[in-house]
Amino acid sequence: MYLIAEFREKDTVAAAIRLLRAGGIAPADLDVFSEEPIDLPRGVLERPSRMSLVSVSGAILFGALATAFIWWTQNDYRLVTGGMPVFSFWATGVITFEMTMLGAIVGTFGWFLWESGLLRKRDRNAPVPTVDPGAMCLRVRCRGNDIAGALDALRRAGAGDVQREGEV
Repeated sequence: MYLIAEFREKDTVAAAIRLLRAGGIAPADLDVFSEEPIDLPRGVLERPSRMSLVSVSGAILFGALATAFIWWTQNDYRLVTGGMPVFSFWATGVITFEMTMLGAIVGTFGWFLWESGLLRKRDRNAPVPTVDPGAMCLRVRCRGNDIAGALDALRRAGAGDVQREGEV
């Protein structure tokens, strides 16, 4: 089940998130919706990101695969080169560089889609609240016994309206 609470001030949203986190709700189960970006205080709703690790890993993987593929294709069929090396990093540098950058871009874009929830199935049936101008909505994903505690925490933080919607 989802609880959707409406707030008018940023401080009350931050207080609600702190109370919910203290009550055992995970950061992955909290989503904030608004018409404008909300700059919450540091540490309120931080979710660890692995985007830099994925970007560097994708760059290394694509660059290594490109270099290995070039080495394999140049050594698969021997050519008479007049004493020059068949494989040279100077000749393959541009391709290796471009594929390294492509790996970083593909890794970053793919991880962005994953972290934003666009590729995950669990969020597809989650209700999306309609946000009034000047308001902020906090969607809380609750399981079983968490509903009463979450509802109490939202009301104590100053939620204007709290609705129950959907199934988990």
